[in-house]
Amino acid sequence: MRRTIPLLALAVGALACEPNQTHPENYAEYEAGTVAPLSCVPNLDGVIQASELQAVLNVPVKYLVSPAGTSRAVDVAGEVDTAGQLVWDFGTDYSDDQVASIAASPLQGKWYASSFPNGQFATPFDAADTLEAVYSQDDNGLYLQGIASAQENPSEGQTLFVYETPVTLYPFPLKPGTTWSTTGVVRNGMVRGLQYAGQDTYQGNDQATGQLLLPDFTFTQAHRIEFVVTTVPAAGENVVTRQDSYLFECFGEVARATSETNETNDDFTTASELRRFGPQ
Repeated sequence: MRRTIPLLALAVGALACEPNQTHPENYAEYEAGTVAPLSCVPNLDGVIQASELQAVLNVPVKYLVSPAGTSRAVDVAGEVDTAGQLVWDFGTDYSDDQVASIAASPLQGKWYASSFPNGQFATPFDAADTLEAVYSQDDNGLYLQGIASAQENPSEGQTLFVYETPVTLYPFPLKPGTTWSTTGVVRNGMVRGLQYAGQDTYQGNDQATGQLLLPDFTFTQAHRIEFVVTTVPAAGENVVTRQDSYLFECFGEVARATSETNETNDDFTTASELRRFGPQ
C-alpha cells in the first residue's frame, strides 16, 4: 500500500539538513483569471428587447411543475402591497411538485427538421416532452413555426403540423400595454396519427410588471403576459385556453399558469398546470 507522507514531515526533514543556500525566487504577483462577461444582464427598464429573451441551446433549466391531472389554486391577477407594488405570490411549496428539465435544442438531427425550413430551435411543448414546439426569432419577435412529436414513432400516432404563417408569440420590444393577435393556419397536418386542419389564434397582452414570488426566488420586475388561445379545427368543437406567462429579462419564462379548458375569466383562479422556475 502506498502511503502519503505528510507535508509537515517533509518540512521538518528539510530543517534537519544543512542551511538552505538558495535565494528566494522573485515570483510575480497573483493575478485573477479573466472572467467571461455575462451574455445578458437585466437592466430592469420595464422593457424586454429581443436580446433579453434569447434561447441558449442545450442548457437545461429546471422547473417545478404540478403533476398531470392536478389543479392548483392561483392568483394570476396579483395584489398590490402596502408600498403600492403589484405582487404575484406563487411561493407556496407543494410536496407533490415534480421537476421538469426544459432545454432549447437545435433542429439538426430531429426527425421533423426538414418540415421546418425556417425553424431555428425547438423546446418541449409539454412538461413530459412528448411534443416539441419549433421556433424562430429575430429582432422583431419570437415566432412559433409549429408542433411535432418529440420522437418519430408512427405506430403510436405522430403529431406534425406547420403553420402556413408563423404565429407571433412575443413581439419586441415588450412592455406593459403591448397587445397583439396572430393566427396560424394548418393544412394537411397530423395530430396523434389523424389528419388535421384548422387554425389557432393567439391573443397576447403584456398586462403589467410587478414582483413575482417563487419558492426559491424573487423576481423584482416580472412581466405578466396574458394569452388567450382559440383553436378552431376544421372538424370538431372550438377550444379556448388561457395562459399567463411571467417573463423576466434574460431569464425568459420564470412562471406559467395554464387555465382549465374553455375558461372565461381572464383572472382565472384554477390552473390545470402551474410551472415555476426552480433550483438549478
